[in-house]
Amino acid sequence: MKYAILIGDGMADYPIPEYEGRTALQIASTPNLDFIANEGVCGTVRTIPPGMDAGSDIATLSILGYDPARYYTGRGPLEAMGMSITLEEGDIAFRCNLVTESGGRIVDYSGGHISDEEAKELIAALNAELELEEKAGITVTFYPGVSYRNVMVMKVKPNAREGWEREGGAPPHDIIGARVEAELPRSAILRDIILASRRILHNHDINKRRAAENKNRANMVWLWSGGRKPVMPEFRVMYGVSGAVISGVYLVKGVARCVALDVIEVPGATGYIDTNYSGKAEYALRSLKDSESEEALVMVHVEAPDEAAHSGDIEQKVKAIENFDTHVVGRILSGLDSEYSDEGYRILVLPDHYTPVSLKVHTREPVPFAIYDSRAASASDRSGRHHYHHYHHHEVQGGSGFNELAASRSSIRFDAYQQELMHYLFH
Repeated sequence: MKYAILIGDGMADYPIPEYEGRTALQIASTPNLDFIANEGVCGTVRTIPPGMDAGSDIATLSILGYDPARYYTGRGPLEAMGMSITLEEGDIAFRCNLVTESGGRIVDYSGGHISDEEAKELIAALNAELELEEKAGITVTFYPGVSYRNVMVMKVKPNAREGWEREGGAPPHDIIGARVEAELPRSAILRDIILASRRILHNHDINKRRAAENKNRANMVWLWSGGRKPVMPEFRVMYGVSGAVISGVYLVKGVARCVALDVIEVPGATGYIDTNYSGKAEYALRSLKDSESEEALVMVHVEAPDEAAHSGDIEQKVKAIENFDTHVVGRILSGLDSEYSDEGYRILVLPDHYTPVSLKVHTREPVPFAIYDSRAASASDRSGRHHYHHYHHHEVQGGSGFNELAASRSSIRFDAYQQELMHYLFH
């Protein structure tokens, strides 16, 4: 049996009045997602445990059946693991956004979606020019990631006080328009780093050039979600299935490395609307074909819908969902059907969390999911087209496709972080 988990980050949304009360999933043309929902089983799954923040770090761990309340130590260390940064005992890794500050307020969480090359040069300037007073035996190093998504590692001597990892700021995409002074971390050292970064970056040549081109300056860092390296059991030990993960963002790669799933690098996987959707699908199918195990998994994560939602751009979100449906879901569904129709395959599709375009932030509601099992399909006819049987006991009323409303009508409701979804997929 082959398995594919396909995640459209932040696809779930609220009804949008300007579009007759439809959500982005209902507006988008998604024949492949709809096929999986109508011909398989669908329902809702809670990916954010009570009392925890709604984010892809928490949600991805949950989807894979790792209770964040037990295993989550912060977003920073997961991103560091995704970037292959070695974290030693005592190290604390923080997510480090390059943001835009103007008039004492955070106005852009992405520094104008700064390019990788520009970000790398700004990060190098921080490492070269940032000077901190020697406090409690602490040193810091910045690491360039993708665009605005970078990492800072704080080395803390064993005798330094505990608790640094809980003193980062709020996620910057949640505090757009907020005053910097009101949102700074409690830690004096973290505050010093953030404020010093603006002095270094604001008039850097790159930002002078960006300002001249009417682009937002990436003129300050924002430190958040710090933590120490997590320790988690391997995925294959928990479920008896080995596999690989494909994503354009370091966070998801970090989760994969923490649970000993292989990370497959795909050229052109950017984490934006221009990501290499088709490449992700092709590499996913190749990983299953190359696997030496009869029971093999591939998880493909696409960030683009979430990025569009954070910008409040419904048209871009719909486009991202349609690209996900056509070039990822459709291609993988077709490829699996060609290669594994005899031995069987299952596909799970879902968003990791809601990101409503009206709010531009993540929210905590249970998300829709759908699973298709090829063994429910009848034998193909001579034309090569398949006729599929519904799972009548769970069929959604009206067969209305993959969306929030249709899923809410199902009787199936899971808590992902309690391993219910993974056990349902595998067993």
